[in-house]
Amino acid sequence: MNNESLRTNDSVDEILETYGKMVYRLAYARTKNRYDADDVMQEVFLRYIRCGQTFADEGHRRAWLIRATINCSKTLLSSAWFRRTSPLEDTLTTELEEKSEVYYAVMALPVKYRTVIHLYYYEDLPIAEISALLKTKETTVKSQLHRARNLLKETLKGELF
Repeated sequence: MNNESLRTNDSVDEILETYGKMVYRLAYARTKNRYDADDVMQEVFLRYIRCGQTFADEGHRRAWLIRATINCSKTLLSSAWFRRTSPLEDTLTTELEEKSEVYYAVMALPVKYRTVIHLYYYEDLPIAEISALLKTKETTVKSQLHRARNLLKETLKGELF
């Protein structure tokens, strides 16, 4: 399959069906709010439609969507508008199934730790790929994973046993 056919044969509906949940979960993990996650997801797929880029394979397309999600959520989280607003109470009535104590503990982590935890455990990405997506060193990703695990261990101490 050549690059042109990879881009032109896939409709936006098919791409949304294939990658929509992944993009939404990552956006939600970073923003901790379903409304902001919806906005990020919409922006990511608008960028996808506008970019007109050809992808070497599905792994390249997936990496592009993950990177776009990280960039869009970072833009939202650092915007002046976002810093000056207070979030509405989010009751988690979304389709996310992870409503355990572990899930809430992960959501309480700082965004940099939530991101690496999500990419490593929920998206099954290797450390090298996470490093490339986040544009950081592999040792940084390993350190963030280690720190996140330690924070989770402290938070969940005694609750699991």
